[in-house]
Amino acid sequence: MNKKKSEILKSSHKYWNEIKTNDSWQIFKVMSEFVEGFEKLGEIGPCVSIFGSARTKPNNKYYKLAELIAFELTKKGYGIITGGGPGIMEAANKGAKKGNGKSVGLNIELPFEQLSNKYIDNDKLINFDYFFVRKVMFVKYAQGFIVLPGGVGTLDELFEAITLIQTKKIGKFPIILVGKEFWEGIIDWIKEIVLKKESNISEEDLHLFTVEDDVDEIIKIINDFYQKYDLRPNF
Repeated sequence: MNKKKSEILKSSHKYWNEIKTNDSWQIFKVMSEFVEGFEKLGEIGPCVSIFGSARTKPNNKYYKLAELIAFELTKKGYGIITGGGPGIMEAANKGAKKGNGKSVGLNIELPFEQLSNKYIDNDKLINFDYFFVRKVMFVKYAQGFIVLPGGVGTLDELFEAITLIQTKKIGKFPIILVGKEFWEGIIDWIKEIVLKKESNISEEDLHLFTVEDDVDEIIKIINDFYQKYDLRPNF
């Protein structure tokens, strides 16, 4: 082995040892986010998580619908959990605030976005570095998911929840898709391609979520479900 190659290998080993050390210490940062999330959210009580695009403007019909849904849920005693940012998240926190309900924001620190919205209770804003820790909090303490039109992040949160229920890693809870015209295409694709053509899911999996735009019916779905089950964390 020539000298140059030997120096490269030594440098490489040093680099990987440094990564190994940094990775080990990173565990404590992850743990600290879990601890803070569990301690704060464990005290809040029954909540519903509301998801949707951060890009939705206040004059959009889905913004107004998210605000109304959150308002009506708080009147029934539920708190509202959102991702803490603008758009649908802001609308839901705004509705919770109007209803004098608990308004929780699980904000994620990103290089290009997002600032937390002003409708989150001061003691109920939690900032995360890790998406996976944040998603655990959404699922563990939600008595239901209400999913309005959104992008990749919204779809990620939706399908993770469906997967966890499908695989029985968590107990079943209501998942309600709001915006029939938005969800129609993807649901048709799931039925025709994923289910019928490829047989990658079962017919029963289609019953893990509901599509509903009527606010009163949305509230009823959640209330009816919890007449049969206890309001408690999902795992």
